[in-house]
Amino acid sequence: MTKSLEPDAAPSVPGRRAIRAERKTARRSVTVLGVVGELLVTAGVLVMLFIGWQLWWNDMIMANEQSSAASDISQNWIDEARQQSEQDATPDPPTSTGAPDYGEPIVGTAPADGQPFAVLYIPRYGADYTRTVAQGTGHNVLNSTTLGIGHYPETQMPGEVGNFAVAAHRSAYGGGMHLINELQLNDAIFVQTADGYFTYRYRDMEYVPPSRVEVLAPVPNVPGMAPVDRIITLTSCNPLYSTAERIIAYGVFESWQPTSAGAPTELAPIIAAQAQG
Repeated sequence: MTKSLEPDAAPSVPGRRAIRAERKTARRSVTVLGVVGELLVTAGVLVMLFIGWQLWWNDMIMANEQSSAASDISQNWIDEARQQSEQDATPDPPTSTGAPDYGEPIVGTAPADGQPFAVLYIPRYGADYTRTVAQGTGHNVLNSTTLGIGHYPETQMPGEVGNFAVAAHRSAYGGGMHLINELQLNDAIFVQTADGYFTYRYRDMEYVPPSRVEVLAPVPNVPGMAPVDRIITLTSCNPLYSTAERIIAYGVFESWQPTSAGAPTELAPIIAAQAQG
């Protein structure tokens, strides 16, 4: 048998058109991946900007709105007391030492959920810090543009024997307790109501899990014990931007005085500046 002298068929070589088509497809794939990557980066930047706006800019705006609303309530109570005093024209009788004796604190009745009933001043937080205290600790109070501090309904009212416990956000929504960790021994905590001013003094602090509801007992951390002292308990989340645990600050009652007597000495300049603002 004679072997064919014809050469074996040469392997097919892609033409120029096929090569160009493959290159275009590759470039198109790279371009699509690049666009997707840019979109993801842009989305990430937008998310970070939103978080920054929520935690800083929006927080600052809400803090100013909450302080302004609280100042208005405070001034309304002061104006009403001044008008009433002018009508009565009966000054408080001095004691033998010359210091007025205002007797037992006037304890108000707890209002309905979401209703404001007190104004909180903590000079350690800054001279412009003032917040409205409303009944309840739901979003309608803590996330409100005009409130910000919530009163645990199961706890006592300002000036009452037992535990007057309140809550506020540590960050965002006005950050009513943003600086709670900076409280120092004997720092003043003022609570103003329509009846007067209640002065508490900061004593100590602790960190607890969210489930530790015993801090709200009439005698904090000792459920079932009958209270004999007047306590204020400030609660917030800890650490910043987290709800992992709770930071708890306790204060003890020092004194009270009616609105007609004017603000306590330490608080008076803040009240005066508030009126001018």
